Amino acid sequence: MSLELLAKRLCENTSPERVLINEPMCKHTTFRIGGPADLFFMPESSRELALALGIARHLEIPTLVMGNGSNLLVRDGGVRGLVVQLGDRFSEVRVEGARIFAKAGASLSRVAQAAQEAGLTGLEFASGIPGTLGGGTAMNAGAYGGQLSDVLVDADVLIDGEVRSLSRDALKMGYRTTSVLRHRHIITAARFLLTHDDPQNILSRMQDLNRRRREKQPLNFPSAGSFFKRPEGQFAGKLIEEAGLKGLRVGDAQVSEKHAGFLINLGNATARDVLSLMEEVQKRVEEKFQVRLEPEVRIVGVE
Repeated sequence: MSLELLAKRLCENTSPERVLINEPMCKHTTFRIGGPADLFFMPESSRELALALGIARHLEIPTLVMGNGSNLLVRDGGVRGLVVQLGDRFSEVRVEGARIFAKAGASLSRVAQAAQEAGLTGLEFASGIPGTLGGGTAMNAGAYGGQLSDVLVDADVLIDGEVRSLSRDALKMGYRTTSVLRHRHIITAARFLLTHDDPQNILSRMQDLNRRRREKQPLNFPSAGSFFKRPEGQFAGKLIEEAGLKGLRVGDAQVSEKHAGFLINLGNATARDVLSLMEEVQKRVEEKFQVRLEPEVRIVGVE
């Protein structure tokens, strides 16, 4: 009854076509895996986001907020409660002098492209990261020696129904973590301070990084990117490869033969396939190297 009431309230206050019931999550994750969400909502503004979360909290309905699902594994039973996707409708990007303002649903590649076109350097590393600004900032996403904390000024964060601006220091940004992630708050927008450079030079660096990414990563298969966090002083992919696990397979889930740090979906993998493969990789790497690999990918939902 509570879910029906939530759906009714959202339809009354927003556009009904953006309120979906029993929506398959496999349509909204880069892994192409996941059972249905009880209720799936795509807000267009911070007001709609706060409204949905406020009603859900009042009705004691659990809520999951996501971007484009690039760092997410949804279990086969799906997600109980409300899933809120900050996507294309929540994706404004604006250049303000040497600063970039972007809303949470903007892809990191689009933010990097806007910077390049404006002759602003500092976000080249983000041009090939498949996530969105909100999730990327919450986990301090990075690649090729760069991370968002290098250039972030502040972020707008939804805390208890109120949007607050938090500085980089207040966000306590570390390796793939922030205070926002730890406290499960929601980033709605962020601002970055960059430096001026020739747009063609910036584009050349982006093209080089993306060429290296295509050569080394299995981009032709659904995945959630690098599956495991980097152990201190080590590289997860290197440990997995040295344990002889490239190509290891459970159902249609496989350790990529191209890059061992990626678990990929060969076509019809289930979440259970991926989790079983993850556990086997963890077990064998720990037996051989006494290193426990921890997933970087967020695992949600029910069996």
